Amino acid sequence: MTTATDADGPAVRTRETVRADLLSVFRIEKASFPQPWPFRAFERFLGTPGFLVAYTDEVVGYIVADDVPNHGRRLGHVKDLAVDPHHRGRGVGATLLARALDVMDERRATAVKLEVRASNESAQSLYRRFGFVHRKTAPGYYADGENALVMVRD
Repeated sequence: MTTATDADGPAVRTRETVRADLLSVFRIEKASFPQPWPFRAFERFLGTPGFLVAYTDEVVGYIVADDVPNHGRRLGHVKDLAVDPHHRGRGVGATLLARALDVMDERRATAVKLEVRASNESAQSLYRRFGFVHRKTAPGYYADGENALVMVRD
């Protein structure tokens, strides 16, 4: 378990997501993205070591990350990361990302990739702090036509 101090409240901790967390995760997803994942998508990731929540007395953020074989190596993939709007700017996203990267290391992923909206500069800044670099642009990746930056951490 990873902890971080929230200056405005109790310490934020992380753990694997359980079914009882899914409504909170889905609520945060809908508050965070113009094209949220469907609830069932989160159900499919239950039991995945990289599906983590950050919590105090309630869930305040989550990350979905997994890994797959890739040419004889393991490739990690951060698929989704969101923090409750009332808890942003307090290090919750960094805490979740750090813990997910630890999980990817434990699973022997040799690299981790993610996609981020070209307009999401705050997320890009977070990812750069963790060693992710922009490798390519995926034109029209999102349903609204926005490009995604594919970022990779080796």
